[in-house]
Amino acid sequence: MRLVSVEALLLFFLSGLAVVLTVRWVAERTGLPAAALLTVVGIGYAFLPGPNVVLDPEVVLTFVLPPLLYSAALDSSLTAIRRNLPTVVSLSVALVLATALTIGIGFEWFVEGATLAVGIAVGAAVAPPDPVAALGVARTVGLPVKLVTLIRGEGLLNDATALTLLSVAVAAAAGGGFSAPAAVGQFLLAAAGGLLVGGVAAYGVRLLRRVARDPLTANALSLATPFVAYLTAENVHVSGVLAVVVTGLIVGHDAPRFASGESRLQTGAVWRLVDVLLEGFVFLLIGQQVPVILNGLRDYPVSVVAPALAITVGVVLLLRPVWLVVTQSLPRSLHLQFGAEPVVAEGATVSRRSRWIADRLTGREVVALSWAGTRGVISLAAIFTLPTSTDTGAPFPVRDLLVFCTLTAVLVTLLGQGLTFAFVVRALGLRAGETDQARVRNEAREASVQAALVRLDELKNEEPDADLASIAAARARLRARSVRYRDRLDALRDAHPDDLPVSPEHESALRVRRATIDAQRDELLRWRDAGRLPDEGLRVLERELDHEERVTPDRPAR
Repeated sequence: MRLVSVEALLLFFLSGLAVVLTVRWVAERTGLPAAALLTVVGIGYAFLPGPNVVLDPEVVLTFVLPPLLYSAALDSSLTAIRRNLPTVVSLSVALVLATALTIGIGFEWFVEGATLAVGIAVGAAVAPPDPVAALGVARTVGLPVKLVTLIRGEGLLNDATALTLLSVAVAAAAGGGFSAPAAVGQFLLAAAGGLLVGGVAAYGVRLLRRVARDPLTANALSLATPFVAYLTAENVHVSGVLAVVVTGLIVGHDAPRFASGESRLQTGAVWRLVDVLLEGFVFLLIGQQVPVILNGLRDYPVSVVAPALAITVGVVLLLRPVWLVVTQSLPRSLHLQFGAEPVVAEGATVSRRSRWIADRLTGREVVALSWAGTRGVISLAAIFTLPTSTDTGAPFPVRDLLVFCTLTAVLVTLLGQGLTFAFVVRALGLRAGETDQARVRNEAREASVQAALVRLDELKNEEPDADLASIAAARARLRARSVRYRDRLDALRDAHPDDLPVSPEHESALRVRRATIDAQRDELLRWRDAGRLPDEGLRVLERELDHEERVTPDRPAR
């Protein structure tokens, strides 16, 4: 019997994996967000005969949320988030609190059987947007970097705010009272503790990385880090989500200094796979909760369900754009963002001094950011953590209704906004300034080449017995690259902001380079098949070609 259950579980996993990969294939070719499509597939499966997977909130919060947040934090920019910190904090903290409080007041006034604490609980659950769908579209349509930074930064920090507030509200609802000063104190303590644990965890990773130089060891350390940070914070009763985010931001910022190139390549590949699998199964799981939640709604009259639903969905959809319009309309002296003042030194632009600079969002950016407020599995996992009874043993007030309102908010935003986000972005004419980004990257490439040339001169002076031929050959290669980068910069300076210039010579060089790599790989395989090259030797030589192929772009470098 046990063998059958294991086989059934394996079959279920493989079937789910096949669905995830198929939906992602469809999403890549249609431009629709995979998250929304997977949710639709999950809903369809939920009504078919056969087993369903019921959401276990502890599994999601402990095993799914930490790695997803950590991976997102590793890919984020600490400097970009710091530069846009007021807007990120406004969306991830202030807006979450405002959403939860507004829904809480609405439930207390208009929903029979609900208290302020109960309303704040469901408000906290639906307040944090899940950026997965929006970021998936952003990669497809080329959303401006500033908006991507804001969406990602908000998604990193809002879960910590919402889950901390939820725990405070649940404690008040289950205990029968809500004290604003106590709630604020508990919230601040959890946030400060999460920041501290995250900083300590990041420092520990930095120390271990200096010892763990082996890529496999570094990979294992990276996979363990989010769970260690989360569990440590939760065991001392502070925000585990915030601890994971802070750890990931600091580790990702320090990675170029402390991680080897091979470690970064392996770790990046592993985290991309983790993201695909976890996100895929998570959104399939959302759709499968529909029958269970609908069954729990049978005992509530329409006079109770209708206002609860209207308040929840209405606040989720309307408060975000209103909040963005109001905050972006504040006086210039109040709407400031932290940035780095450029300082020119030795012909290169570097950031050395910090100052406060203003950076408002345009009207089109406000609309796009408003449409990016899709909710996801964290909202469902959060609402499922509500206890079934209070401290007195009585049933938790309107629990099934709260779960239904949360599911509806998730489906409305994920399917409604998620499936139309690409259309809205294109209609607004928002595109990343590709020419400006390419110019910055080529300027950085040119600066790195000049630094390498300076280092060659230093090596020649430091080592009298240095191989002059090797230094001369390296200098020739670097100068050739410098000429290529300067030519590219000249073309970019005269180009339209949205139209990258195309170099036929560069495209031809890329085709030639790939053709030669393919020829070398084919010849190595012939040697292996003829018995002239052992498989171990083939793997070593293939790895060399793989690295060369990895740095050869499919299209001209930008």
